[in-house]
Amino acid sequence: MVDYLIFLAISTSVFALFGLGLNLQWGFTGLINFGHVGFMTLGAYTTILLTLQGVPILIATIVGASVAGLLGLLIGLSTLRLRTDYLAIVTIGVGEVIRLIINNQELPVGDTWVSGAFGVQSYPIPLSTIQPNLLFKMLMIGLLTLLAAITIFVLWRWIRTAQKLLTTDAPRRSSNQQEFLSRLVFGSLLGLLSVAIYISGVISLYNYTPKAGLMLLSLTVLAFVFWRLEIVLKSPWGRVLKAIREDEEVPTALGKYVFWYKLQSLILGGAIAGIAGAFFAWQLSAIYPDNFQPQLTFDCWIMVILGGSGNNIGTLLGAVIFFTYDTLTREFLPKIFTQLNVEQLGAFRIMVIGLILMVIMVWRPQGILGKKEELTLGK
Repeated sequence: MVDYLIFLAISTSVFALFGLGLNLQWGFTGLINFGHVGFMTLGAYTTILLTLQGVPILIATIVGASVAGLLGLLIGLSTLRLRTDYLAIVTIGVGEVIRLIINNQELPVGDTWVSGAFGVQSYPIPLSTIQPNLLFKMLMIGLLTLLAAITIFVLWRWIRTAQKLLTTDAPRRSSNQQEFLSRLVFGSLLGLLSVAIYISGVISLYNYTPKAGLMLLSLTVLAFVFWRLEIVLKSPWGRVLKAIREDEEVPTALGKYVFWYKLQSLILGGAIAGIAGAFFAWQLSAIYPDNFQPQLTFDCWIMVILGGSGNNIGTLLGAVIFFTYDTLTREFLPKIFTQLNVEQLGAFRIMVIGLILMVIMVWRPQGILGKKEELTLGK
């Protein structure tokens, strides 16, 4: 159970980070990106290949994120002056082209060149070779405790804010009640899951395992990125992005250079996805081009839509729900439907997640935690 929760924490944090990049581009800026996995692919391969050349992991990760951001710059310069649908077409093509190029090219793996189709293995992973003493273990557990405490506090304040609206905004009482109930239910679930992961993390960090170290690092990076995004999106810069999403002619009339703001959003979202790619590669311990199929992009879209676009906490919730569903169905469906083979079980799992999305779209088209007034699906 402990190992399962550690795996769930790593997977969720990696794809929550991946989703935050997409939510910045689409949820806050209105840019449709169907090739988000291309940013992850560049971030993963750049980081791993540089570390195999002896570059420190931290520097390699920064360079990987920068290369992914550069891809956003190139895509933006060539498409952002065109209609939105052109951006969608270009991004899905670019993401697949990157994967195919890597699959058909030789890559510098250490002192040799290896065909990309053979994949890359045996690369350094953060915190995998250390043998921490008791003091270092206590420091890591202390950091995990701090992250858990901040998470619980943020969730409590988030629920409390919705509760206050029930008494201060009487004209919208019914919608505020629905908002409060949604936050209470899903905030409580996130809080309980945080406590379970915290307990598992403490056990794994005390009896140190490399996966526990990777979990702590991924959660720390996710918390930092989430914190910084929340700050910048509440700043004038973030308000301009929201204005562009709603109607870019309005900020243009106010003298804002809309193209430049869109470009910044695409670059920053791509860089965040590049960091997620590095963690994805570290979690897998060996990467192949087929690990970066377009399906990852659409899984990310499911998470953002499910949780609610334009809401970073919603993106985290969407990632939690998606991976909880994914891991539970992989574990229990074969035991329940013993007459189905592997292919049929896979199709059944996809069918059920599609049905869940249909119900969500009818019940709350803005997503579980999204705001209807910020809905971008109907544009």
